[in-house]
Amino acid sequence: MIKLVALDLDGTTLDPERKLTPEVIEAIGKAKAAGVKIVICTGRPLPGVIDILDQLNLRQHGDFVVTYNGALVQRADTGEEFISQGITSDEFLDIDNAARKAGLHIHALTRDGVYTTNRDIGKYSVQEAFLVNMPLYYRTAEEIQKLDLLKVMMIDEEEILNEGIAYLPFELFGNFNLIKSAPYFLEILNKNVSKGNAIKLLSKKLYLDLDDEVMTIGDEENDRSMLEAVGHSVAMGNATEAIKKTARYITKTNAESGVAWAINQWVLPDYR
Repeated sequence: MIKLVALDLDGTTLDPERKLTPEVIEAIGKAKAAGVKIVICTGRPLPGVIDILDQLNLRQHGDFVVTYNGALVQRADTGEEFISQGITSDEFLDIDNAARKAGLHIHALTRDGVYTTNRDIGKYSVQEAFLVNMPLYYRTAEEIQKLDLLKVMMIDEEEILNEGIAYLPFELFGNFNLIKSAPYFLEILNKNVSKGNAIKLLSKKLYLDLDDEVMTIGDEENDRSMLEAVGHSVAMGNATEAIKKTARYITKTNAESGVAWAINQWVLPDYR
């Protein structure tokens, strides 16, 4: 019996216009009413997901949310942090130097802002700040390294980003968790941070069996770790082919309310 469902947000719970469909809202509401914990697992910070949590009634006592791709696990009602693992000041300088040598735009996220060292601020930094509902600042690397950083992102057009990644030092891949969360986003996280690790720790806290009682649903490479962590993994119909091969089940696309279909198919029948 599934007792916790962990949901990626963009490309999964949200439709292509980044909105919640009535079907998804209804299915999540039914699951929660049945006693199933619904946990949003996103690369966004808390300010970028609060409106969605409110629409889904997921900011009550006992609700959790995974943010910054696992760097923070928080109580959704109070924001209290259960897990917090970020990037150190020296690590940021190493990442920034690597990005400059590779010719890639970069920004870093704190709990309350998006910071870039690029005077010619990349359009994807602007997009990210708008998406997560946080201010965007230009600062020097030395100024940014003094902040409490949770993750760093290299952002550029897909072709430019992929070419730049080839020039990144091998040490970067050994010292951090690097994941593509979108064709134009390379996220750089603390080596121990992933959605999968966050779900493992949260499930342990809630005394849930990962093989039998937890389901995860996602569509992109940054969801791989949480799909691999559980016995009931679901790829969206719009997921990458690699993610589809990782998952145990495949649901409909996010344009077809695939999250609702999965909950109705594999979760709610056990509660009837």
